[in-house]
Amino acid sequence: MKNPFNFINRISKTFVALLITLGSLTFLAQFAAAQEKNIKNIVIVHGAFADGSGWRGVHDILVQKGYHVTVVQNPLTGLKDDIEATKRILDKQDGPTILVGHSWGGVVITEAGLHEKVAALVYVAAYQPDKGENTIKWASSLPSAPEFGILPPDDKGFVYYAKDKFHAGFAADLSKAETDFLFDSQQPIYAESFSTPVADAAWRTKPSYGIVATEDKSINPDIQRNMYKRSNTKITEVKGSHVIFASNPDAVARVIISASQNK
Repeated sequence: MKNPFNFINRISKTFVALLITLGSLTFLAQFAAAQEKNIKNIVIVHGAFADGSGWRGVHDILVQKGYHVTVVQNPLTGLKDDIEATKRILDKQDGPTILVGHSWGGVVITEAGLHEKVAALVYVAAYQPDKGENTIKWASSLPSAPEFGILPPDDKGFVYYAKDKFHAGFAADLSKAETDFLFDSQQPIYAESFSTPVADAAWRTKPSYGIVATEDKSINPDIQRNMYKRSNTKITEVKGSHVIFASNPDAVARVIISASQNK
């Protein structure tokens, strides 16, 4: 008769091996969760009528806290072009990334955020369309402020912000010198960008954080609230103009940090 203890011994070894395997999987899951809560890569997408230079204040705060920050210089020649420019930068990141978008940049990150490395989205006074929606749908959903200064397209189809309304409509809480620099470095956007719908919306499957600039004269703050509430975005209200990232970089950096820590 075969020794019954041999069978029991084999069962015991199998059970121990199973426990070790389950323990390893639990550890890996906990490690992955810990990594997810300590994301160090930040990619920033600027909006229309601007370039990435206005984000220097936020950049410096985050870098001093140990983050790796990259600012996309999107060409503003069309939604597809801006998404591709953003994805090229995301491809270079070495792990999970927080994707930040300002104004028009919010439209860009809504679709570009589908990239596998994007862990969460941060909308800074930004548009946040759904699949099949475009910027015009939301920009025209409520009246514009009197200070609003976006001009009609020029003969090449590009849109600029008017100089006589740039301070009041775009950057009212910055000094004249700062506003003059922003105006002189503004990048026009191809008008058809605003009518191009997004193919899909990353905020439907990824955590989203939104900053409402309460004194914004370029995007009605109530439009920002309506979009963010619709998507269950975690909202932070900050007093400031459309370029809240330049006038209050500390507040914007805090929201980005909260997103990186999954708070």
